[in-house]
Amino acid sequence: MKNKAMKTIIVAGFLALPAAAGAQEVAAEKVTAIQAMLKTMQCEVDPANIEADGDGFELDDVFCADGQYDMDLKADLTVAEKRKE
Repeated sequence: MKNKAMKTIIVAGFLALPAAAGAQEVAAEKVTAIQAMLKTMQCEVDPANIEADGDGFELDDVFCADGQYDMDLKADLTVAEKRKE
């Protein structure tokens, strides 16, 4: 039983690595710019839900006047993809 529990913990740790490795801290001025851009769209997001993703940004749980979305932004802060949740 002990070995099975240890294997489960190890597997769970490896599964968490890609998500943690891909997340990068976003500079405060970028967060401010993203928040301002979202405001023009009647949307808002918790800064903790903004992640740098390659040459753009990934936003989770964006709340807009017409519903909740996940969004991908390009580096210039234009919307690359907007998915309704």
